[in-house]
Amino acid sequence: MKTRVILLASIFLCTDTLWSQPIDQHRLLIDMPTAGTLERGSFDIALRMFGNGGLLGGVGVGITPRFMIGLSFGGENIIGSGEIDWNPQPGIQGKVRFIDEAFVMPAITLGFNSQGYGAFNDAFDRYVNKSRGVYAVASKNYAFFENLGLHGGINYSLETDDNDEDLNVFLGADLSFNREFRFVFEYDLARNDNENDEQFGSGEGYLNLGVEWSFSDRLFLQFNLKDLLENGAGEVTREFRIGYFEYF
Repeated sequence: MKTRVILLASIFLCTDTLWSQPIDQHRLLIDMPTAGTLERGSFDIALRMFGNGGLLGGVGVGITPRFMIGLSFGGENIIGSGEIDWNPQPGIQGKVRFIDEAFVMPAITLGFNSQGYGAFNDAFDRYVNKSRGVYAVASKNYAFFENLGLHGGINYSLETDDNDEDLNVFLGADLSFNREFRFVFEYDLARNDNENDEQFGSGEGYLNLGVEWSFSDRLFLQFNLKDLLENGAGEVTREFRIGYFEYF
């Protein structure tokens, strides 16, 4: 347990008083990735707070202008009393943008992410919201208000012990009214999560909404409402995420 505490703490404490610059590529809506990647020599740190005293911390690093990697770790009951229920292993992420956005063409990125969201179910060896696994995503931005981003992708999760191995589809949008406020929408069709409706999804998919406040070039707060369709045995949940951007 001591090792796990050190791992989680190191994710949160690896910042320094470095000169900040704005990073405009959003790499995540709520749970859904976009085609954005971190710039070379930059990093981000994020902390997600969810139900049952859950915390999930993550760090991402831009290796090249097109390639980034990341690591995450967390668990339930970290806030509160009683025994902490750690995730079984850290989540790993890799992401490479093969096509840059142009006037007509969207940006296209291929990636892998083993980090799911919500509680981990030991019986089915999966998270409430399955990890994205192997995925491809396209993103296109338009000059509407400050910015309108449209995103869509497909993925294959490696969490298949529930005997649901279908290829999945997800889509989303984000609308920035100014440099500070961004509204986020995403819909995961959850085609790989409709076989165990008593515990997980039943076919309606996962609809999530969020609002993000960037009160500086390097720090943001995001409040999210998740599973608005109450898919399967789920219910609407509230999550809070804070993120920090910096250059080495």
